[in-house]
Parts: sequence; structure tokens; C-alpha cells
Amino acid sequence: MNILQIIADPLFYSNCFVVSCPSTNEGIIIDPGSRIEEIGEEIEKNKVTPIAVVNTHGHIDHIGRAAEAKEMLGVPFMLHEEEKVIIDDLPGQAARWGLKSVEIPSVDRWLKDGDTIEIGEQILEVIHTPGHSPGGISLYGNGHLFSGDTLFAGSIGRTDFKGGDYETLITSIRKRILTLPPETLVHSGHGPDTTVGAEAVSNPFLQ
Repeated sequence: MNILQIIADPLFYSNCFVVSCPSTNEGIIIDPGSRIEEIGEEIEKNKVTPIAVVNTHGHIDHIGRAAEAKEMLGVPFMLHEEEKVIIDDLPGQAARWGLKSVEIPSVDRWLKDGDTIEIGEQILEVIHTPGHSPGGISLYGNGHLFSGDTLFAGSIGRTDFKGGDYETLITSIRKRILTLPPETLVHSGHGPDTTVGAEAVSNPFLQ
């Protein structure tokens, strides 16, 4: 599995990932928050054939350019079904952050726990990890986990936004993420990579 990491939003320092299959070059874009032009350039430079845009959740720093990415690349957009209430409030999110309004992306496939996303010969499993938001997901496959804003290196996602809940988030991490192999490489929505094993023993929120 090939992974390109792009700092997708210079305001929030959120991460965008382009995940592709080495054999077929098919790829998906995870969490295009901003810098859509740079994302397009990386896709072209690395000869990736995009097949979908997938969001781990619907907060503006991760989804702000999803509608444009979907249109630019001509691919379907995927999101967990419980995030509809979050993306319906995208204009409100923009107003609260003092940003210009963003387009609400139309969802072509509503994801649910246990679904799979095929990327050429690679498969990512959808793991519902609510707590930061009601429909937050992590994507797991081939030793990699894209955790969105559920789990960070040394920290966890905020739970003070609409639909967030601290106990739900901790339960998601303990039951859905820490049960994965400890060597699993975690690619978070903000900050550097980490591993499941490192967070299990050192993350102060999980001790």
C-alpha cells in the first residue's frame, strides 16, 4: 500500500492521505480539508488513478474541499451514515470558525461499520469509532490505520463539538483500536504517525 501524506489545511494542520495500490495505481483520497490543488498535483505526479474520496468524519478542517475534490476527480464520495447531521451543519461550522461557507458534498455511498473499500488489490475495513463525532470512522488494512481525529500520537480527539462524547471516544479507542496488532501504524488526522502499541503504553488518556 502506497501512502502520500499532505498537510491539507494550513489553518488547522490537518492531514490528508492519498492511499493507492502498488499493483494497479488505483487510489483514494482521505480527508481533503484544503489545498485541493496540491492534492491534485501529488495524484498526477505519482500517477495515481483516483477512485473515491473518503472522509473519516465531517468536520470542516477535514471535509472543507471534499465537494471540490469529488468534482475535480470525477469520483464518488463516501462518509459514515451517522455523519449526515455533521455535514448538514457545515455552513454553521464555517461561521463559527470565521471562515467562508463551504459546499456540502453529496454522498454517493453511506458507510457503516464492517464495510470494506477496495483499492485495486488492497482492502480497507471501515471501523466505526464514534466519540469525536457520531459517525467518526477509522480505516484499517495491511498494517495501517487511518484514525481521523479519534486517536493521535500522545493524545485523543476533542469531544466538545456537537455529537462528541468523551466516554464514547475512550471506549472506541480501547475496544476498536487497541485490540489491533500493536505494530499497526496509525496515521492520524493531525500530527505525526504512531503505532497502536506505543499509544497503548504511553498515551496519557489511555492509562
